[in-house]
Formats: sequence, structure tokens, C-alpha cells
Amino acid sequence: MSKKQTTIQDIAKKLNITASTVSRAMNDHPKISKKTKALVWNTARELNYQPNTIASNLRKGKGNTVGMIVPRINRHFFSNVITGVESVLNPAGYNLIICQSEENYEKEVENVKTLISNRVSGILISLSIETQNIKHLQKIIKSHIPLVMFDRVNEKLNISQVINDDEAGSYEMAIHLLGQGIKDIMWMGGPRSSSIYRNRYNGYKRALEEHNIFAEEMPCFEGSPTLDSALNYMREFLKSGKCPKAIFCTSDYMAMGTIQALYEKGLNVPNDVAVTGYSNEPFAGLISPKLTTVEQFSEEMGRATARLLLDQLLSESDEPVPRKIIIKPKLIVRETTQKRKKNNKFIKNKQEL
Repeated sequence: MSKKQTTIQDIAKKLNITASTVSRAMNDHPKISKKTKALVWNTARELNYQPNTIASNLRKGKGNTVGMIVPRINRHFFSNVITGVESVLNPAGYNLIICQSEENYEKEVENVKTLISNRVSGILISLSIETQNIKHLQKIIKSHIPLVMFDRVNEKLNISQVINDDEAGSYEMAIHLLGQGIKDIMWMGGPRSSSIYRNRYNGYKRALEEHNIFAEEMPCFEGSPTLDSALNYMREFLKSGKCPKAIFCTSDYMAMGTIQALYEKGLNVPNDVAVTGYSNEPFAGLISPKLTTVEQFSEEMGRATARLLLDQLLSESDEPVPRKIIIKPKLIVRETTQKRKKNNKFIKNKQEL
């Protein structure tokens, strides 16, 4: 006769704790202490416990697959989020299906339809720049599929979400520029219809207003947050002969395009114009001059997002209480906002960028 397989209930009984506490400990829930997590795993090994998530999910009428929709997989930010998500979901027995909307609303809707039809256990989503209509998201909820939003969210939906404190990060960046004695700060951002760019603008605006400067009077570009978009706009803008003392770019890619346009015009960064980015892409610390930017802790965001989903998947309630996690970003000051002496030469041509 084969030996009975150890269950979570067996571990809970031996430790005199609840089965839900054991599940949360195994899924690295932040509210479970490190001591309890270690005790649970040591006991699991002692009892030769083998997770059987597939069987468990089949009993509940669920699969062991989670769908994830991101705007672009090839962005360092989103690839890091995916890494964080997998580090939590994979040990819990879940596989991840990744879809990308390519910043297109219609494709995002199709992604949702595909995931629902494949009866995924849950869905994680960061909205495309175009997304305003949320009927496809409401369809997920009506299908009783756990849903967690991250980074780009819709505040109208009362569901769990993980966001960066974009307003705080942007405010800190603007204060840094103002602290350099710069008052003429151009805004270059993604569309404010998107939550992250709206919040970043609000932080920038608040900092300026505290110094009696009106954001509405500053030069402003609002468009696709890409290198080409920023490059083309700045080339046209600089033809006017005008140039601000600082350009606040809300993405590192926009900052790269901006710097290239400035160098083509013979302007020095940072002596003539200070430039900032946002996101701390890998190239930010490699280019010359090194880019001042904001670290968003994307892998941490992925782990937090996955944990919120696991909370719903493990919950006994049909309507778990939505939770909101806000991750505090960090300003990283580098060379593009710190003036150097005239004899310090930075690269000035397109080929070296």
C-alpha cells in the first residue's frame, strides 16, 4: 500500500497553526514572519511534502495558469516585473502566459478574450496607453477570474492593484532641478490620459507651484514616450531658437531622444541644458553623460502583484477585499543634471550615443 501523501493540513496540524497560514508562508506572503516561513518549510521537508497545485486547482474547477498582459515585453521595466511575478507564482505551482498589447487598446481586448477563453486562474494587467474603455476588464470580473492591475491602472475599478508613487517620484525630480537654481523646466511626457503620466505631471506641477512657477506657462510636449517621438519633437522645437534650461522627460527613452536632438544643435548636456529621465533603464548609467532618473523597483512590483493574486486564489471568500500597494520610487542623480567645468567634455555626436 502506498504511503499517504503529506498535505498542507498535516503541516498545519504538526505546527498547531491554520492551513491558510501554511499556504501563505509557502507563497512568501509579506505578513507572515520569516521565522514562521522557515518553520513551515523545514516541517514540509521533514514530512516530505510535495506540492500538488494542479490537483488542488482541478478540485476547485481552476487551472494552474495565470495570464499576464503588458504593454511591451521588450522594456526593461516590464521584463523585470515579469521576473518578479514568476519568482512568486512558479514556486506556488503556477505557470505564466505572457501577452503584450503593444500599446494598442484593440489588441489588449483580444488578449483578454484569449485568456478568458483559456480559463486561466487569474489575470495580471498593465494597461496600454490607449486604454480608456474598461468593458473588457469588467468582463474579467464578471467571469469570476481574479484580476490584479499594476503600474498603469484604472482608478474606477475597485480591484487590487500595485502602483509606483509616480507623483512623489516626479515631485522629487522637479525639486532637484529647482534646487540647481533652474526655473525654466520643460515638460516632456506620455499622454496624461494614462495614470502614470498624469501622476508624474501632477508631481512636477506641485513642485513648480510651491516655487511660484506656473506649469501651464512652461513648454510642454505630450505624446508617445519613445526615443523617436522625443527626437522628432525636439528637432522641430529647437528650430525656434528657444531652449529651456532643463527638460523633464518622463521616460529614459524620451531623454535619449532629447539629448540626441540637443547635441545635433550643438548644445551641451548638462552645461547648457539639464535633462532627466524616468525608469532607470540599464543604459541610463552607461551613456555619457550618465542620466539622472528615477528607480521604480520593478521586480519588487512584480512580486507584490503576484502575492496579491495568490491572496485571491487562496482566499475562501468569493469576494476578497481589494488591496492597494504603493511602491516608493528613488531619485538617482547623475551627470545630466549636474553642471561640469567647461574643460570636461561630454560626447556630442549621434554615433556615440
